[in-house]
Amino acid sequence: MANQVLYRKYRPSTFAEIVGQEHVVRTLTNALLLDKVAHAYLFNGPRGTGKTTTARLLARYLNCAVLSAKRSEAMITRASAEAFSEGGFQSVCSKENACINCSSFFLGNHPDLIEIDAASNRGIDEIRALKEGIRFSPVQAPFKFFIVDEVHMLTKEAFNALLKTLEEPPKHAIFVLATTEIHKVPATVISRCQRFDFRRLNLDEIKNRLSSIAQQEKVAADDEALELIASYADGSQRDAESLLDQVMAFNDRHITLADVASVLGLIGLPFIRSFVDALALKNAPRALSLVGEAIEGGYDVEQFLKVLISYLRDVLLLAINPQVIEYIAKRSGNDYAQAALAHAQMLQPNILTGLIERFLEAGKQIKYSPSPQLPLEVAVVELLSS
Repeated sequence: MANQVLYRKYRPSTFAEIVGQEHVVRTLTNALLLDKVAHAYLFNGPRGTGKTTTARLLARYLNCAVLSAKRSEAMITRASAEAFSEGGFQSVCSKENACINCSSFFLGNHPDLIEIDAASNRGIDEIRALKEGIRFSPVQAPFKFFIVDEVHMLTKEAFNALLKTLEEPPKHAIFVLATTEIHKVPATVISRCQRFDFRRLNLDEIKNRLSSIAQQEKVAADDEALELIASYADGSQRDAESLLDQVMAFNDRHITLADVASVLGLIGLPFIRSFVDALALKNAPRALSLVGEAIEGGYDVEQFLKVLISYLRDVLLLAINPQVIEYIAKRSGNDYAQAALAHAQMLQPNILTGLIERFLEAGKQIKYSPSPQLPLEVAVVELLSS
């Protein structure tokens, strides 16, 4: 039997395990305890930040038989509700000792939790079938819970059908619509939901979570290795855990920075720093040599350009406003931020914008080039020969 992937194995089973979304968790736990759960929610945010997991937890706690009894005790004042939410939720129905509803949620087979992937079920017929199902009472729990993932993928006709359901839902139906592209969701739908914006996780939040998982898996992992994984996850906890899973398949004893860079083909900070040093000093032979090393090392040219352009963008921001260093350090680490600041002091904003524009153009040319690295090499020669 295949092993369960990390992001599923360590999916949060309580609100306390949700990382980086304290504003969402606090509001939802208070709503649960004060009996003020809305009939429809809209969870918006980047991929892998906990939208669907939070929706499932809301469904579980709303239908938890044990919590229902405790909720009546805590529903006196907001203060008492917040006091309970500090620790009460963590003591309700563990996996080892759960009520009938929570047991079904833990197993992932609760009959009153309906999840729909709008990316593959985006038409009006699917929404009409959903509307028909809503009319029937819950099978096992007090509430029937509907999670519509990637809701922005629905067609215009499907949105219109969904809108009518959101306007007049039966009392037993709760909706959570999840999206990564809020601008594609009609304003009429947004206005009928309580909206929560999930944020990208910062580097420390992701790294700490990865470290905890590695410890539970009994795998040693160097700090620099976890930091590289976290920085490439771009704020997505799920992506970070998938990357860690891949590296652990290569080395499940002691993960090093070299392991991560080799297995995932990721460009480390030292390499990018050396390349930008060559650009700043107009050292074309050195820059071209580094491009050659990257190709020989098995690095993907498009990935190289993506990382390079992202780094140059941060350098540009620091060249214009050095105070953004705190934001960059929180997102990508202190070593990264200090390296970018040093380059910001070497390169003028107009030079940086020229580099970024030329490398963006090189990225577009790769798919038409007989050699993937050729557009990058031509860009280097043009930029450093002028």
